[in-house]
Amino acid sequence: MFFFLSKVLWLVAAPSNLIYGAAALGAALLFTRFARGGRRLIVGALAAGLLLGSGPFGAYGLRALETRFPPPAADAPAPAGIIVLGGAVGESAAGEETQVLLTDAAERMTEGLALALKYPQARVVFTGGTSALFGSTRTEADAARRLWASMGAPLERFVFEDKSRNTIENAVLTRDLVKPKPGERWLLVTSAHHMPRAVGAFRGAGWSVVAAPVDYRAGKARLPVVREWSAGLSLADLATHEWLGLAAYRLSGKTDALLPAP
Repeated sequence: MFFFLSKVLWLVAAPSNLIYGAAALGAALLFTRFARGGRRLIVGALAAGLLLGSGPFGAYGLRALETRFPPPAADAPAPAGIIVLGGAVGESAAGEETQVLLTDAAERMTEGLALALKYPQARVVFTGGTSALFGSTRTEADAARRLWASMGAPLERFVFEDKSRNTIENAVLTRDLVKPKPGERWLLVTSAHHMPRAVGAFRGAGWSVVAAPVDYRAGKARLPVVREWSAGLSLADLATHEWLGLAAYRLSGKTDALLPAP
């Protein structure tokens, strides 16, 4: 139920969807006796789009998340294992017999493989099923296996968890699959803005992991202003999604802190 509700509510809560929806409703009202209200909605939607699209709000919201967990030190001890979270494989391509389509979170896949090669004794776990609400039997794990095999990865060391649909399921199902031993050091690879929620979820599942963040979106060069509306709205959507996700995980007891820290 949590997975279903989170998907449905996000369709309503996404800033870009709210802006487009308000503009569309305003346009429809122009042809009714509520035309005045329709004009106000359109103006409000345009103003919101301008503020979020060209302003710093999304970038600053992401920056606060991306700087929460630093990368591991270069001289840190070798880990017992490496966990790579799904979210980098395009849903339409997962499971196809063609090239694997990667999203703009592709660094999860490249860094996961790089760490696997850097630490040849470490176990590697990819965790990701399908995030589709209905009708999809394709999994990110299948696509990840094909992608890494094509890149010459030593798959005998890799484990693929293909049932999880969200971050808390990543944590619980991966824990149950690999059964980490007390004191083992496991690296967690995911996007930097997603790392606080991911670390919180793994801690909630009783597993203390070490953050290995990648895929930085709100770099200093983009602050304080994003000039392209589409880029600004994308950052605003991403930041809103993560902050709402943090709140939902805390309120539902899946994490013990609103904003987990190192």
